[in-house]
Amino acid sequence: MAFPRNSLRNFLVHAKKALRTAILNNDKVTFVIGNESADLDSLTCSLLFAYLRSQQPPKHAFTPLYIPVTNIPANDIHLRPEFLALLPHANLEPSHLITLDDLAPLDKLDQKLNPKQTRWILVDHNALQGVLGHVYGDRVAGCIDHHEDENKVPKDTADEPRVIEVSGSCTSLVTEYMRPFWDHLSSEGLSSGAAHGQSDGNVVVNDAYQINLWDAQVAKLALASVLIDTNNLRSTTKTTDHDIKAVKCLEAKITLQDSKFDKDKLFAEISHAKQDIGSMRLYDILRKDYKQWDDDGFQLGISSCVKPVEFLRSKVKEERGDEHLFWQALGRYTEDRGVELYSIMTSYSDENGEHQRQLLLWALSEKGKRAAEAFAESAAEELGLEELVGEWVAADVGWKKVWRQNNLGASRKQVAPLLRKTVQ
Repeated sequence: MAFPRNSLRNFLVHAKKALRTAILNNDKVTFVIGNESADLDSLTCSLLFAYLRSQQPPKHAFTPLYIPVTNIPANDIHLRPEFLALLPHANLEPSHLITLDDLAPLDKLDQKLNPKQTRWILVDHNALQGVLGHVYGDRVAGCIDHHEDENKVPKDTADEPRVIEVSGSCTSLVTEYMRPFWDHLSSEGLSSGAAHGQSDGNVVVNDAYQINLWDAQVAKLALASVLIDTNNLRSTTKTTDHDIKAVKCLEAKITLQDSKFDKDKLFAEISHAKQDIGSMRLYDILRKDYKQWDDDGFQLGISSCVKPVEFLRSKVKEERGDEHLFWQALGRYTEDRGVELYSIMTSYSDENGEHQRQLLLWALSEKGKRAAEAFAESAAEELGLEELVGEWVAADVGWKKVWRQNNLGASRKQVAPLLRKTVQ
């Protein structure tokens, strides 16, 4: 039975209760999950798809309820200030999100959550990584993604999507895919009076206002992701027709409820929140937006950061009293994750408001060194790498380089495949 037309908040409350019951009774469960960096795009992709799909599931769906999972522990939500700024726009609190803590302890996943009783829809990635990938990798039933196809999702996904296309934001692709369903749900709800007598707070209002409010709340979440990922549609290297169409669609749904809505103000608010990492410790900054790949046992890790490397060095001085302990501080992080090749990609605005990128690469094994050297030779021209030199770059452990990256359009989505191709 489809979930009745309701607010996203009520949907998440219902989904969390349903998940607990399913785990307890070994019932079937369908998950919608973003990638392990759990950035804003992954969050909104999973919420948007699961919310709409649960109200109009395919005829032969594994389960009628699709449960969105934010791919981090609950305690890590505080590392994402942009989440904390955006959630109130949809009348949500962090506690409403379903996280890895709501599944089962990672070392007991297959005992508590029988793989055969699950299906997984991937958004903002197309290969389930880490422990989840090891346990549930062959239970993936569909995906919507804008990264390079890793050929892990079955070619025939029946009623579930298999969409892998270039776009600035994956949320744009989810919006495009779900728009016919969404438009139908809204018009059907208005004609049938589905919202009659319901409320999202203490006041019952008329049907049209209620449905428009629910649509606007979800649309604001989705719109924020598209704007952040495309720099408010100003990025010439990232913005695609998918993004432009998504923004028009989402804005239209918001302005039905709020005719004075200003997308530029939303972008400015969420962008400012995303940059607000000054109070975080270096270790948390590195893991805030981190992805790791296992290629036949070779571990590659990449942290993305909204501040320059110089800022990270200043954090080391702040925490350890000496910025020359920078590599030692990074060493703790890489050791905890067992990586052989580690990168930090920075994307920030300089004092003149100009967009800048840097790329740090550290090889921690002989195989990692061979891959790093091959990458430096093969990707230097494509990425416009300009080496930064200084005594702080030199250290006694591993091969290291830090570059200014002049190809500003190449984010982790483009750089990670280039690094992975060098692993032999």
